[in-house]
Amino acid sequence: MPQTEEIYRKYAVTVYKYLLSRTRDNDLAEELTQETFYQAVRTIDRYDESCTVSTWLCGIARNVLLEYRRKHPQEAEIPEDSHTEEGAGDTVLASMNRVDLMRKLHLLAEPWREILMLRIYGTLSFREIGEIFGRSENWARVNYYRGKEKLKKELEHDIYSM
Repeated sequence: MPQTEEIYRKYAVTVYKYLLSRTRDNDLAEELTQETFYQAVRTIDRYDESCTVSTWLCGIARNVLLEYRRKHPQEAEIPEDSHTEEGAGDTVLASMNRVDLMRKLHLLAEPWREILMLRIYGTLSFREIGEIFGRSENWARVNYYRGKEKLKKELEHDIYSM
């Protein structure tokens, strides 16, 4: 097992991007990243190498975020300065109002919802998304595409229903 400083240097950005994609708040993502590494140091003896270090850390980050949201439910709103256009790569998604996009994203089933949020809001690479899920880069690409297609169908359905 590498030293904690080396782990932090190597994975802090990945954990931060993951948390930023889930919170869309730079300061909160940084605070939760620090808490994630604190929890990782406290529980490092439980790391059994059955998954990659980044997957283990993102699992801790997810639990830290869930705990934060339980303690601060009123802060679960999306900040107004979020930018959905970055990393979206699709004119339908990029042209949407971010609140409408978030509503539609929340209707998607997992893992599509989380993959799209990680990609659109967190601007994570497919390799990083694959690592978070303990899957391959190709798996992340395929599921991003499937989720995006499902989201587009829902949007088209809404447009034609009006």
